Amino acid sequence: MGIATTIRRFLDTHGVPYDIVPHPYTNTSYGSAKAAHVSPDRVAKGVLLKKDDDYLLAVVPASRKLDLSWLIIEVEHDLELAGEDELAEIFFDCAYGAVPAVGPAYGLDTLVENCLRAQPELYFEAGDHEELVHIKELDYETLLGNVRYLSFTHFPDAAEARVRPVFD
Repeated sequence: MGIATTIRRFLDTHGVPYDIVPHPYTNTSYGSAKAAHVSPDRVAKGVLLKKDDDYLLAVVPASRKLDLSWLIIEVEHDLELAGEDELAEIFFDCAYGAVPAVGPAYGLDTLVENCLRAQPELYFEAGDHEELVHIKELDYETLLGNVRYLSFTHFPDAAEARVRPVFD
């Protein structure tokens, strides 16, 4: 499938340099990080949330979990995870579940986990399950424009870490 048309157009329109990192097929951003030999702390994962009759994209590192209850407190509004049909509708040119971490490309308000700013470079789904977009973090901030950076994640607990597949 390759990079989604919307993502390619968005990157090119903004003149942001990027490259594509291929990897074996995976179902998760964490798996994509390991398959591409990239730190999961540097892979930005998009999570589509529903806010009333609208949507927003939360961007978190693949190494962490979204803390929805904390995010609800931060934004002072009820939020819930979007459903499968909604994912397919919003990210119409992406493979199911390959949510890119560039909400503005799809007209979405976007919230980004603050810890991603500490990374010199970031990777995010290209719209399929076999490629990541690689970009400098400062270029990512420029690309996203006026989005909010908040702290709304936590590391998986020990029980989750034991069942999570480990890739070398």
